[in-house]
Amino acid sequence: MSRRKVGVGQPHPLGATPDSTGTNFALFSDNADGVTLCLFSYDGKREIERIDIHECTNGVWHCHLPGIGRGNVYGYRVHGPWAPEEGHRFNSNKLLLDPYARQLVGDLEWDDAVYGYRIGAEGEADLVMDDRDSAPFVQKARVTPALPLVATRHPRVAWPKSIIYEAHARGLTMLHPLIPDDIRGTFAALGRSEVTEHLSSLGVTALELLPIHAFAQDRHLLEKGLRNYWGYNTLAFFAPEPNYLGQQGVEEIAMAVDRLHQAGIEVILDVVYNHTCEGNHLGPTLSFKGIDNASYYRLLPGQPRYYDDFTGCGNAINTDHPRVLQMVMDSLRLWREIYGIDGFRFDLAVTLGRRPDGFTPDHAFFRAISQDPSLQGAKLIAEPWDIGPGGYQVGNFPPGFSEWNGDYRDVVRDFWSGSEGMLPAFATRFAASADLYGEGTRRPWSSVNFITAHDGFTLQDLVSYNEKHNEENGENNQDGHNDNKSWNFGVEGETDDPEILAQRKQQKRNLLATLLLSQGVPMILAGDEFGNSQGGNNNAYCQDNEIGWTDWSRHDPELQSFVRKLIDLRNNHSAISRPEFVTGARDAKGQPDISWFSSTGSRMAQEEWDHPHVKCLTVRLAPVNPEHTSVLIMLNAAHHDVDFTVPKAGSASWKVLLDTADDKEGAQIKAGGAVSVAARSILLAESPQ
Repeated sequence: MSRRKVGVGQPHPLGATPDSTGTNFALFSDNADGVTLCLFSYDGKREIERIDIHECTNGVWHCHLPGIGRGNVYGYRVHGPWAPEEGHRFNSNKLLLDPYARQLVGDLEWDDAVYGYRIGAEGEADLVMDDRDSAPFVQKARVTPALPLVATRHPRVAWPKSIIYEAHARGLTMLHPLIPDDIRGTFAALGRSEVTEHLSSLGVTALELLPIHAFAQDRHLLEKGLRNYWGYNTLAFFAPEPNYLGQQGVEEIAMAVDRLHQAGIEVILDVVYNHTCEGNHLGPTLSFKGIDNASYYRLLPGQPRYYDDFTGCGNAINTDHPRVLQMVMDSLRLWREIYGIDGFRFDLAVTLGRRPDGFTPDHAFFRAISQDPSLQGAKLIAEPWDIGPGGYQVGNFPPGFSEWNGDYRDVVRDFWSGSEGMLPAFATRFAASADLYGEGTRRPWSSVNFITAHDGFTLQDLVSYNEKHNEENGENNQDGHNDNKSWNFGVEGETDDPEILAQRKQQKRNLLATLLLSQGVPMILAGDEFGNSQGGNNNAYCQDNEIGWTDWSRHDPELQSFVRKLIDLRNNHSAISRPEFVTGARDAKGQPDISWFSSTGSRMAQEEWDHPHVKCLTVRLAPVNPEHTSVLIMLNAAHHDVDFTVPKAGSASWKVLLDTADDKEGAQIKAGGAVSVAARSILLAESPQ
């Protein structure tokens, strides 16, 4: 044991904090009997010293080590009862990663020693403690100074002007032909002009990245020759995933964010605070489970040996515990303050707002975020579901949170695939889902609209496959969603049939136009603007290869120009992105903010809304900005051309700005006159100034 002089240190801040003379170490464990700090060689392969920590203040074990500073490598061994049936899984044979680790060292090797219990033991295996040392096989932490890295200001794009682009931090650049090979898949590549200029040219205002917190590779995937690609398997909430860093290390993140900010693009992180990679009672002991299992995780009431799993990943983080909530908040502050992140998308956010009796928008988690000065102005987006009781909470998050609107995705897909009886639901979703978000002080941007996302088909695959094709995932095509609401137009997958190709292109234009003409905030999946495909795989979570990576060689310049045009139209017409919900109320000029008409030009009657076979609709929207024009949107989801009568209300004439059938742009249409809207197409027109 070490003879080093050890200082008392401070219980805050948590983690390893270097100063001019050494480093303060602070670790929360309310139920531990003791904590040992272990120091390692620079590469993390050799344990060189153990220091028992004797000071504990309010559940925080702390000490100060003189002469230890930036670059030193460490881990913990935590002593306490091995009593799984009481919820305690302390095992000092297991080296544990500091939950506040800022940088990781080494790789996780799936040796049986990383499990707290004896694998292969007869009977109830997880009750038998394993005495093997896990240190040679687990990742350690490196002492890293908490220095500000980002100086640029947040772009602070207003919600009504936001266009979100969801991408994978690695996959976006792995196949980019203009990015140097040695930096592809890293943050250094994300900050390159080839990326920022592409996003800027489209009109994107925010890059939403799949998880970049350090995560563990799943043992079962590695054994099948696959890898966890998406990263929803967090190990360390304060450390970036090492595989996304190049030669300049963590500074690359700040540099990439800085360059995106200079291009006027915000950065939103998909964060996974709902569970960790330690799995259920049969999972490994890598950090939280061995530090204080009963505090960090939600345990099954009356059976604390098991986890109250609301996530489908084996465990659920216990944000009811103040120290665990503090950890989440400290992590958010770090990414916001140190790396300059502009917002967060909370994976399975319902879990974060659960109390023992269920989800509540009044949870301490939401209250903490709403009052935190560091997070003021940050964009907050909830994935509003988990798999627990009452897990579908779309529309129920508190003001300040926007939400992924899964109902929007499903309704729009159904509408354009020809399903009957969809008109009322489509109109509601098109107008920002006031039925979900219109009460209280929430605004249209509470609805983050999307048609495709990382989880599911790409846009190209949505119009090319009727069935999922996940065979490469090694689960006999049993994984992934079965109800994709997709349509292949007669041929499954790739085809050279010109008629089918033309129909697919038009359908992609319909879906993109609907997304970008709807009230609310649009989110585009990376690569959809140029026809990226995953070969029909709708669950590419384990495809860290050409299947999951964005394929820039499929570049479709016509489709990309179409997306750019749609975003320009949205930006230049305040009628399309209104800051308030549309209600039909009239403005100072006597114009209703929204009007609904049938294809006959008359206002929609209730029997038309209710008729299951009606698939046509005209929407008239008045501008918010008096210098802008009104817009008229004609939608025909029928399988045949329909003669629409231009409504007489409002302008006497309209100029066609966009036609997804691509044959009427620039035409003038008169009020009361007829215009043929092609089968499965959208026509957008504006009134004169």
